Amino acid sequence: MPDYTGIRALMNPLWCYYGFRIAVVALTCFGVVMVFSASSVTMIAAKLSPWKQALSQGLYCIIGLVVCLVAMRVRSETYRKISFWFVVFSIALQLLTMTPLGVEVNGNKGWVGIRNVFTMQPAEVMKLALCMWMPWAISAAARHYKAEGFKAYLPAVFVFLACLGAVMLGGDLGTALILVAIGVTAMLVGGFPTKWLIGSGLVLVAAVVLFVITSPNRMLRITAAYRPCPVSALQGECYQSMHAKYAMASGGFFGVGIGNSREKWNYLPEAHNDFIFAIIGEETGFIGAAAVIILFAILAWCMFAIALQTPDKYASRVLICIAIWIVGQALVNIMVVIGLLPVMGVPLPFVSAGGSSLVMCLFAAGVATSMMKMQPQIQANVASLSV
Repeated sequence: MPDYTGIRALMNPLWCYYGFRIAVVALTCFGVVMVFSASSVTMIAAKLSPWKQALSQGLYCIIGLVVCLVAMRVRSETYRKISFWFVVFSIALQLLTMTPLGVEVNGNKGWVGIRNVFTMQPAEVMKLALCMWMPWAISAAARHYKAEGFKAYLPAVFVFLACLGAVMLGGDLGTALILVAIGVTAMLVGGFPTKWLIGSGLVLVAAVVLFVITSPNRMLRITAAYRPCPVSALQGECYQSMHAKYAMASGGFFGVGIGNSREKWNYLPEAHNDFIFAIIGEETGFIGAAAVIILFAILAWCMFAIALQTPDKYASRVLICIAIWIVGQALVNIMVVIGLLPVMGVPLPFVSAGGSSLVMCLFAAGVATSMMKMQPQIQANVASLSV
């Protein structure tokens, strides 16, 4: 049995298994509290109950936790078998955004439903679907590469591009970049040829540049992030990022106290959603913001540590893809809030308001837990507890 004493305890799969689950629950519960704090004023201004957004988030939290509990009991082999059809379903769902059921929010047509009644974001489903399917598809193609050449990878590449195309039809470049991160990760761990990966990366970079320079709105966001903001832009493209920085700066070390944010009084747009980290920084200060970052670091460490020790290659690769998605998206969200990246519509996983994101992140946590059970020590521990 491996020695996990001292510093090596950080690689203990059992510590990581339970640490991962505790971090997920902590982020989710803290998110419900912060959504209530960040949204109450906005709800009152809209002549609604101050509890409306918090109750909605709480309901989705309960649904997501139930989904998580069910997902963690499904075997990894089952996920592998259904993963392709899950991707097909996610593409079909995403294409519904181009029908009369599509709902446009902040210039992106990435939602399906009835405005002010019920909406969902199909791209959140697609993120998990790609995490489950691409590692298997790429590794399966790698086994035929010597005999068939690059042709072996064409089906996987085609489906991946179909996913990206379906999202970009709605103009959501931020979500598309998260999908690219998932896809590139799956290719790296699945054995995709390096020369083709570099070539594909250059094509994707060129495509991103093209989408940026052909969109005045995206160009304004980038210039606002990486240049001194002129007076003329203070009420325009610089407004949101500027007020996010005001929130973070006024929080200090201990914060102004939960519920006492000034920026949530309709100064900071999307305070309960994409910019909730700014309210966390303002109300809980450096201590609270650092705690959130540490919890995401625990998620990343635990998933990578177990992935490296899991003999099941499919489970290992899925864990890495889910880690890149959730922790990578969290990093992007936080970097946007503190001004290191231009503003893009990427929520903070487990924390930001939004049913689609919360439920699918908890679904992903359940899938990750199922994959972790393929590690022998975790498997033995779970089996002993179920006796």
